Amino acid sequence: MNELPARIDFAAYSENVPPNIPAAVQQATGRFIGSRQSRIAELPEWEALREAASQIRLHTLEHLDFYLERLAERVQAAGGTVHWAADAAQARHIALEIAQKHGARLAVKSKSMATEEIGLNHAFAQAGIEALETDLGEYIIQLAGTGPSHIIVPAVHLTKEEIAELFRQKLGIEAPPDPHHLTQIARTVLREKFLRADVGISGANFLVAETGTLVMVTNEGNGRMVTTLPDVHIAIVGIEKVIPDWEALTVLLKLLARSATGQKLSTYTSFITGPRRHEHEHGPREFHLILLDNGRSRILRDPLGRQVLKCIRCGACLNVCPVYRNVGGFAYGWFISGPIGAIFSPQMLGVERAGQLPFASSLCGACGEVCPVKIPIPQILLHLRRRAMEGDSFGGPNAPVTARLLASLSALAFRLPWLYRLGTRLLPLLTRPFSRAGWIPGLPPPANRWTKVRPFPVFAARFHEWWKNRKRTSA
Repeated sequence: MNELPARIDFAAYSENVPPNIPAAVQQATGRFIGSRQSRIAELPEWEALREAASQIRLHTLEHLDFYLERLAERVQAAGGTVHWAADAAQARHIALEIAQKHGARLAVKSKSMATEEIGLNHAFAQAGIEALETDLGEYIIQLAGTGPSHIIVPAVHLTKEEIAELFRQKLGIEAPPDPHHLTQIARTVLREKFLRADVGISGANFLVAETGTLVMVTNEGNGRMVTTLPDVHIAIVGIEKVIPDWEALTVLLKLLARSATGQKLSTYTSFITGPRRHEHEHGPREFHLILLDNGRSRILRDPLGRQVLKCIRCGACLNVCPVYRNVGGFAYGWFISGPIGAIFSPQMLGVERAGQLPFASSLCGACGEVCPVKIPIPQILLHLRRRAMEGDSFGGPNAPVTARLLASLSALAFRLPWLYRLGTRLLPLLTRPFSRAGWIPGLPPPANRWTKVRPFPVFAARFHEWWKNRKRTSA
């Protein structure tokens, strides 16, 4: 299996943050849902766009080798250098080698899920190179020492009061919990870093094979600073981000911002085709594109599972997911959370490390309904559950006897209402000794496999009471 970065230490992090996660997450995702609905209502052709986008992404994945070759040719023709990384270790090595070749001491980064995937910041730090996040949300979680809890809003789990306290602790700056004031502080700190940086590192939302163009969709100006001020620009991008042409891009751009934040278009949409051609132009002297596989080729072999690679990272499925909205992103144990993480991580990490994620879903279907590129997330969740229980399709051993036994007991409980009701009364009592501040940091075997890497919410057992009151009120 490909080498992958270690998980975040959720047990330590849960000491003070997770109990506040649901309220902060629900408030933010609720705004995104409302804004998305408003923007979609303005486009009567929305469903036609979704279907077109789905077909574009499927077509590209089916002919990925062709479009990647075309992309590489166009990037090189524009003066850039293309590197192929089979796994995370190779991608880190290539990026580090480029930085060291130029004597870099400071690298500024735009928001990039690919660099989270390969653990680039840690590798640079070990080599004595500072890798500084410049997206506001990423900068905040870098100060906090955690990974992102949302695909597009990495610090969505933190309140403005918590961010102000973080700035006081890490920057020594007393600041009121005012978003505008906190943003100004971050801007002042980061502006000086941009001017001193030796290397700029970014990801990409799309790679246009037709012209070798890297497309970045952001709401902050940091992306343009990262990709134009330093002399060297390194872009690390998953191979699935390639798209055929500009016509395909016009379809996808109409869907991305509306699905992600409820905007018609993001504040900044940048198109980068190679390095600068003349001295009087703005931009880097060198442009390096690292195309990252890291298990994606393996995923492509599964006709159903590979549809996860259609994802355009809008985060809409997270915003509507009842599980994500109640446990937050850290519960998923890797850099991509929510429903898309529950079908991406198992295929990337294997059953030993993420085989339980497909089971962390209510299968309500909301994620599949909102996906702008029509990824059949509920069907893939069921598909991966079957793979996890039947064998070693993810690269791990057969499902243990305890897992099969628990699955059988769960099925029995759902078939017998009296047993289900008894369980909902007993579980809160049985788990009370293990709970702390509304969370269970550790469970006994075999359930401790879950709490080794993430806390577990206490059993509330309030549904039946809520349902009775609802029926009584409606009557």
